[in-house]
Amino acid sequence: MKHPFYSLVPVIALFVALLSSCSKDEPFVLFPLEQDVALGAEVHQEILNMPDSLPILSQEQYPQAYQYLSSMMDRITASPDVLYKDRFGYTNVFIIRNDEELNAFATPGGYIYVYTGLIKYLETEDHLAGVLAHEIAHADRRHTVRAIQREVGLQLLLDVALGERQGAVVQVARALGNLQYSRSNEEEADQYSVRYLSNPQSPYACDGAAGFFEKLLAEGGTDGPPQFLSTHPSPANRVEDIQAEAQSLGCDADPCSTCSYQQFKNMLP
Repeated sequence: MKHPFYSLVPVIALFVALLSSCSKDEPFVLFPLEQDVALGAEVHQEILNMPDSLPILSQEQYPQAYQYLSSMMDRITASPDVLYKDRFGYTNVFIIRNDEELNAFATPGGYIYVYTGLIKYLETEDHLAGVLAHEIAHADRRHTVRAIQREVGLQLLLDVALGERQGAVVQVARALGNLQYSRSNEEEADQYSVRYLSNPQSPYACDGAAGFFEKLLAEGGTDGPPQFLSTHPSPANRVEDIQAEAQSLGCDADPCSTCSYQQFKNMLP
């Protein structure tokens, strides 16, 4: 019979690892990839149980809109720089009906959510592709799970380790839309958005993520952009950095000539 102490070894190891990383800006990722996938699926189920705060558009009622988004995701994740496209759920992209929110977010394991408010605010498919690529990068570079470790804390991780997941899943679902990413995470997500959109199957301008910030700057909205694209670094610096990455890669920054973004908007309620 296994001694009860041995059942605590993984938990103790988890605790020690967390303590050793708690002073760092970028904490060590305690979850294995399989936990990212499992937690993402459970969080999605919890989001489906929150129709008042996170109303997901029905795929059955809006099949064309979802087909449009799915095609975008396929083109973006064709990039060889997307590490976990065969393990994470990047085909799981969902539309949240809220025209007041300029927001998008990703779960661990690659479930992506985008608000109708953001879709309608953006002007071109290139810009939306840039936002989606940015969110894919947060999941694929495992920024999301790092931010959860940092913000939700040790108790959630211990709950997961002990198999007492439900309370932890609820906390994650509620926190995802407002996660605070570090400056380095935001810079890396911007950088990888350019790399993802530079792949041969992508018809999008590889600096598409810059379009959102350019619109904010043109409208004077530099003081309070949405949480999903944090103010650090500043919008102006992010435009410069994204465009510099595009220049360094020598990728196509011309607008998509075959895209019909207004048609997509017209599919939405």
